[in-house]
Amino acid sequence: MEKKLPAVLETLLTPDVVKGRPIRLMFQDEARFGRMVRIQRCWAPAPQRPVVDNGYEREFQYVYGGVSPLEGELDWMICPAMNTDWMGTFLAQVSAAHPEDFIVMVVDGASSHVAKALVVPENIRLHRLPPYSPELNPQEHLWDEIREKEFPNRVFSDMAGVVRTLEAGLPRLASDRERIRSISAWPWIVSLILKAN
Repeated sequence: MEKKLPAVLETLLTPDVVKGRPIRLMFQDEARFGRMVRIQRCWAPAPQRPVVDNGYEREFQYVYGGVSPLEGELDWMICPAMNTDWMGTFLAQVSAAHPEDFIVMVVDGASSHVAKALVVPENIRLHRLPPYSPELNPQEHLWDEIREKEFPNRVFSDMAGVVRTLEAGLPRLASDRERIRSISAWPWIVSLILKAN
């Protein structure tokens, strides 16, 4: 990906497609957040040992996310499921949020990303990651950041608590452009040349 993406961009970013618009590179991914507790290390005053509740309920809420590493921006959408319709809704939301931009969105090979029924807005082009390569997607690291900062050692009595936590944590992260850049603007991404050829 690191080596092939410049060639892909060169082929994709033609003047007749870009039409003079600013080019925005985004990395997209979905995640699920639920009531199963993520046990993490924590502090307790000596000599006490920390006590953390645990929960095993397999209920989940889903989030679509797209990071623009160069701008330090995060687009996100909480939804009840992950499927082609919700992916299309997320793409429409991103398109409307950045109407002046031509967006190259890097996605994984999920079936909803390649479905014939997927409606992709005119100002977005999807590019697939190589199979089994989540380490190339900086959006994965933003999910880790949300889980680490908003969800550690928390037990939720219902899904409404999970949604409230997402509704508070996602805007908090999205408002911190420097933190998003520090997590997602990897050297090989920053070095890409984003211009119409």
